[in-house]
Amino acid sequence: MLNQTLSIKQKQELALKPKMLQSLQMLTLPLMELELHLKQEIAKNPLLEMRDIDDSNNDDEIIRDDETTVEKEIGEEGDEVSKTLEEAQELTEILDSWNEFHQMTSHNKDYTYNKDDEDGALYEKYLRAPEDKMAEYLLQLYSYPMSEDEYEFATYLIDSVDQYGFLRDVDFIKEVAEIYDINLKRAEEIHEIIMGLDPRGLTACNMPQCLVSQLDDEQKENKILVNILLDDFEDLIHRRYQKLAAKYQVSLEYITFLRDQISKLDPKPGLRLVESHDKYITPDVIVKEIGDEFLVIVNDSYSPNLVINSRYRKLINSANVDKETVHYVRDKINSAKFLIKSMYMRVRTLERVMNSIIKHQYDFFYNQTGVLLPLNYSSIAEDIGVSESTISRVVKDKYADTPFGIYPLKKFFTSTAGIDNNFESISRQKVKTFIQKYVDAEEKSKPLTDQDIVKMLKDDGLNVSRRIVAKYRDELNILNSRLRRD
Repeated sequence: MLNQTLSIKQKQELALKPKMLQSLQMLTLPLMELELHLKQEIAKNPLLEMRDIDDSNNDDEIIRDDETTVEKEIGEEGDEVSKTLEEAQELTEILDSWNEFHQMTSHNKDYTYNKDDEDGALYEKYLRAPEDKMAEYLLQLYSYPMSEDEYEFATYLIDSVDQYGFLRDVDFIKEVAEIYDINLKRAEEIHEIIMGLDPRGLTACNMPQCLVSQLDDEQKENKILVNILLDDFEDLIHRRYQKLAAKYQVSLEYITFLRDQISKLDPKPGLRLVESHDKYITPDVIVKEIGDEFLVIVNDSYSPNLVINSRYRKLINSANVDKETVHYVRDKINSAKFLIKSMYMRVRTLERVMNSIIKHQYDFFYNQTGVLLPLNYSSIAEDIGVSESTISRVVKDKYADTPFGIYPLKKFFTSTAGIDNNFESISRQKVKTFIQKYVDAEEKSKPLTDQDIVKMLKDDGLNVSRRIVAKYRDELNILNSRLRRD
């Protein structure tokens, strides 16, 4: 017999309002996409209009001339109009403050838009990067039901792959899942969904995982094929077919048949999302060295100067304005206020994050060592008093123009690879720098083994395991010692 019971359950959820989502979206957008977003927002709000900096028309003031304004009827409608006028005046002051702030922060001539430029920009100052097909790829992801944080987690994984489509390791997935407060089981489910998108295998943590994700349903039923990829991939790539045939008790011909099936899979799915032509990336942050200090300038040269449309000011002051029109104008005023607030918060957050990065990567900037220290999002988040997910949004697709070159903001975040002789953490980037240096200087007739590199690192005060050395060597596209021998 079925028993029905009634119970009360408490559940805590964070519901993001549309305006809050808009603010978070603006924080995530890189500069060029932000410009397009602002133009779309302005197009949706007829109360706002763009004005050139050198525009001499002084039409910012609210019309308050008693001789030209018909006295409003005392009552509820008159109060509504009065409040709307006050809010319009407040918006005018906000716009004036924003325009003044914008002009102060957009004096960097290297990136300021110039009407006289044939292409509208100084492209020689920009960084060239491959144009990708990521937007089309992500459309597949949006067909799966996910929460806002789960979508951001998924896109973060996709954005973090190398040029061949791989993530650095499984631990990276765990780290990102913690940032977005997603449990490990759900994170793995989302990871499987991503690897099933076309091209398959993107965001895999290693080659076997990448290739297994590309198998069709019938191939996945073949346990020998799957096991060779997962457990005996090294034997396969080194052509130890006889060993494989003996292990699985099959003929040599069957092993070569499986090899031919595997050879049709794509070992570098990331390359399929890269187009041949180039695009230009505009740095979102400019870091200038002035004396012994570094000045951070947020590049908002594409942010427009905004004023209230004079037609709507006059409409509010007219005698025959109805209640519905007043409510419409007030709604657009509030939307404009939030837009300006979101733009200002984006500038301030970017500035604070970059200043904190400079503080934490002191050796890289002040001592110009070229070596980054271990740094994660939580350190910056704690320093400036925001959440880790906010830091994730800020650094996504953003670039910094520094005295040492143009870098993605993500480059300044690097994980721990081991410890030095003083028991201080050392970054993966530092270990990679040393590995590359050792290999470049080795005798080609007697190349260094991974164990040799471990010993040399230890002599230089860096205690790293052989497994880590092998992994970083692979990431640097350096062959093993046997294949490097002349």
